Amino acid sequence: MSNLKTDILLLISALIWGFAFVAQKAGMEFIGPFTYNAIRFAIGGLFLIPIIIKKRVSLSKPNKENFKYGIILGMVLFTASSFQQVGMLYTTAGNAGFITGMYVILVPVLGIFIGRRTFRSTWIGAILAVVGLYFLNASENISMSFGNFLVLVSSMFWAVHVLLIDNFTKKAEPLIIACIQFLITSILSFIVMVFTESSTLSAIYSALIPLLYGGLISAGVGFTLQIIAQKNAHPTHAAIILSLEAVFAVAGGILILRETLGFNTFVGCILMLTGMFITQLWRKKNNPIIN
Repeated sequence: MSNLKTDILLLISALIWGFAFVAQKAGMEFIGPFTYNAIRFAIGGLFLIPIIIKKRVSLSKPNKENFKYGIILGMVLFTASSFQQVGMLYTTAGNAGFITGMYVILVPVLGIFIGRRTFRSTWIGAILAVVGLYFLNASENISMSFGNFLVLVSSMFWAVHVLLIDNFTKKAEPLIIACIQFLITSILSFIVMVFTESSTLSAIYSALIPLLYGGLISAGVGFTLQIIAQKNAHPTHAAIILSLEAVFAVAGGILILRETLGFNTFVGCILMLTGMFITQLWRKKNNPIIN
């Protein structure tokens, strides 16, 4: 796969995920976060099954690896999406998009622990992002800050998810591990849903459009394109493109949910986005501090 095609796939994923924040926010007007995730990822997993069968993807040779890596990814995806989804009960789609985007900084930072090279620019970007996060919260009340914190925790797990995909796609079939991770996430979300939420069929029907977007488009298409593209992309390169979901999230929140962008929030978004780009783009040869 060419670099251009890889970048296009990642950009499409970012666009899809950015507007998915709007769908997630809208869906929770009718159903709880775990109900949303349980149905959403079930749709995503079931969507991939006929594609796998049609493409006649081999299940024999890497069978053990497929299931092992799919289950691990599913557990991480469940954790990341749960923190994000619950956090969105207390914050805006735009804020959630930008805070989630901090995984673009966390990817190289966490990479230190597995021996990946880190640059001074990473720390400069991290400081800018933290200052941006302060401005993002400066105009919000306590409950909103709590939501921002939950989404921030989710971004840590999204970073782990990106690094794991970088490793696993080189050892197993991308479509199969994508399908397995969706089904595992759905099952875990359903278990939590049974004990914490109660939803009616009418409520689920009311959330049908957000569920279909979250399941078919965001999960079935967006996450799958990410896994396919990351088979040929460096994780930090993938992260900088995927971080553009934050821009699309804010745009979606303004255009569809009529969310407002205050001055402090605007400054925070600019600082966080600047930090994200500095982290990935300023990579001079004499800049590394850790090998």
